[in-house]
Amino acid sequence: MLLGQAVGAAASGSVSAGAIAFGLLFTVFDGVFIVLLNDWADRDIDGLKRRLLPAAGSPKTIPDGVLTAPSVLVAGAVAGAAAAVTAFAAEAWLGRPGLGWVGLGCVAVFLAYSFPPLRLNYRGGGELLEALGVGLALPWFNAYAQSGRAAGPELWVLSGYATASLASAVASGLGDEVSDRAGGKRTLVTLLGNALARRLSERLVFFAAAVWVVVALFVPDLTARLAMNCASIAMFYGCYRLSNVSPGATTHAYPEQGIYKLVLHRTIWGSGLLLAILQLVGALVRAG
Repeated sequence: MLLGQAVGAAASGSVSAGAIAFGLLFTVFDGVFIVLLNDWADRDIDGLKRRLLPAAGSPKTIPDGVLTAPSVLVAGAVAGAAAAVTAFAAEAWLGRPGLGWVGLGCVAVFLAYSFPPLRLNYRGGGELLEALGVGLALPWFNAYAQSGRAAGPELWVLSGYATASLASAVASGLGDEVSDRAGGKRTLVTLLGNALARRLSERLVFFAAAVWVVVALFVPDLTARLAMNCASIAMFYGCYRLSNVSPGATTHAYPEQGIYKLVLHRTIWGSGLLLAILQLVGALVRAG
């Protein structure tokens, strides 16, 4: 959300408080919608994991009785409806034609991820859809809300973040490898195995940093170029840290997998946050 808002502010040369407010509301509602309905859609396979591995991994919302299945479904559906309403309200308030439909598109990406008829999280391709939603669609929604520009060279910044988001999506399946394979779920971890999936995540993070370096060469704005180069340095450093903790994150090594994913997420979020802050500072300086 912050990265998209920063990209939009850098493109427009100004900062809209209304766009930030609507972007934050949409992001929160969309996030709650995704988290809760994903738990509801995965309740059977989460239950299988708990039966196979009673003490493994983090608590499972429905099988472990954190929340009941009906309450998760209702709350998730309400959050999704609130996200859609927020998107259309932002379109009208900010004067951004089509922003409501973009918001619905973000909601639809998740539905294709977890629900029939596509249900790509189970049939294969869920990682690509997750990267599309988190790494591209959500920041693009916020960038458009902030700037009113549906397209422009500034959006190439998102290419590196989308690539890093794919790395996160691949790694998210590490802890569920055994139960996903037993339940017939097709993820890159179940197809490639633990070691190759980790290697793929690490290569994607490195590639994301390299993408920012290359894109920066073609960005005329000095502030944006500096921001991308600084973010790429942070991402490259994260690659180094990730390689140090990777050997221990094998199948069944759940605490080590948690450390591995923590380092990965800090690398992605930290680099993205640094990029957003530098772009926002540049936009504020230009705005006077």
